[in-house]
Amino acid sequence: MGTLAMGQSRYKALVDNFAADIRDGKLSPGTQLPTHRQLAAEQGIALVTASRVYAELEKMGLISGEAGRGTFVRETSVPMNHGIDQQPVSEGMIDLNFNSPSLPQQTDMLRDALRQLACAGDLEALLHYQPHAGRTHERSVIARHLHHRDINVDADRVIIVNGAQHGLATSVMALLNPGDVVAVDGLIYPGFKVLAEVQQLELAPILLTEQGPDLDALATLCESRKVKAVYAMPTLHNPMGWVMDIEWRHKLIAIARQHNLLIIEDAAYAFHAPNPPAPLVSLAPDITVYVSGLSKSIATGLRVGFVVAPDQWIPKIERAIRATTWNTPALMSAIACRWIDDGTAIQLEAEKRQDAMIRQSMAREVFQGFEYISHPASYFIWLPLPDEIRADKIVMQLLQDNISVSTAEPFATTDHVPHALRIALGSVDLDKLQTALTRVRSVIDGYAY
Repeated sequence: MGTLAMGQSRYKALVDNFAADIRDGKLSPGTQLPTHRQLAAEQGIALVTASRVYAELEKMGLISGEAGRGTFVRETSVPMNHGIDQQPVSEGMIDLNFNSPSLPQQTDMLRDALRQLACAGDLEALLHYQPHAGRTHERSVIARHLHHRDINVDADRVIIVNGAQHGLATSVMALLNPGDVVAVDGLIYPGFKVLAEVQQLELAPILLTEQGPDLDALATLCESRKVKAVYAMPTLHNPMGWVMDIEWRHKLIAIARQHNLLIIEDAAYAFHAPNPPAPLVSLAPDITVYVSGLSKSIATGLRVGFVVAPDQWIPKIERAIRATTWNTPALMSAIACRWIDDGTAIQLEAEKRQDAMIRQSMAREVFQGFEYISHPASYFIWLPLPDEIRADKIVMQLLQDNISVSTAEPFATTDHVPHALRIALGSVDLDKLQTALTRVRSVIDGYAY
């Protein structure tokens, strides 16, 4: 008993000493720490105890273990989840972290829409509770809109929600249970990571290839684990930007059918990809929940999303909506459906694809010589950093320059987090974007020499 207590005391003392040295700056960000074996030998402790010390420090966000490289002190000025949990950017900060694309004419378009709505005959109806899944005629409008995405679906299989994130949340609440294993890409949309944490799901990462997830690895995972669902973003993946080809989609569906998996298809950015292959929900409507919205294509403040699901799952998702928000605010859905009906939504999608292409062209010019990953019509790029450069140092320097970008950490589901930046292109005007991207390039170049 005494030996155990002494071991515990020694372990805690090491953790406290390391933590104090890191916070006091005695161990600066980027410092490489001894290997687990070296630490054990230097301190006269068991290897398992040394590993436990580093695990505790990593849990505290003070260090990071990097496969094949070692263990390093983190830049603690950058929050661990910078990129999803950060506060709204301060005044003067150039936001290359979140995408909030808006075109100059949209304010006037909203003003006109509100005037038209004020004169509409059903204005009083907007003051009352709405059906959990949305009003019948508005579900029909969304169904017609989905035809442009190669989804032919009846209105009763469409549910209106408060944005795509709410659609993901209610789908997970309705169809999965705490402890369920969900197969995900090694890099995914951070909002789903947060959702999985809140709902106590276990995320099982799949390695990525240049074209999409390693589906052989998915099949192997399903043979060794009881996987309940697979979360996929086949059309314009965030953050990698690829569009999965039709053969890969069929193979993914075949694996899902073989192992009885639910497919959660996230199509938040799908409108950016011109003429993509058929969505998973069209290829496998009986096992797929399709989630998308109008935040990126119209406006992030217009919290209108939609879920398409098999008939038998609709009541469960409606119940989750009732438990969370009761219904999507009718004022929001009325504006959204009006813009869908009069062609405004399709017009904005086309204009934002063009705007994204201009921004991608700018990024391509600034980062000439870098091997970064993107889609030519998307609002983001994935920028792997050279081996000698640490992402947290780059982010910290840019924050001091009033530029906000994200590391790979919010996106990573694997133990090894790559040193990379995810740069959003859609939230600032073109002049500011040019200035900010040039500064990002300058900071990276400065650390490279």
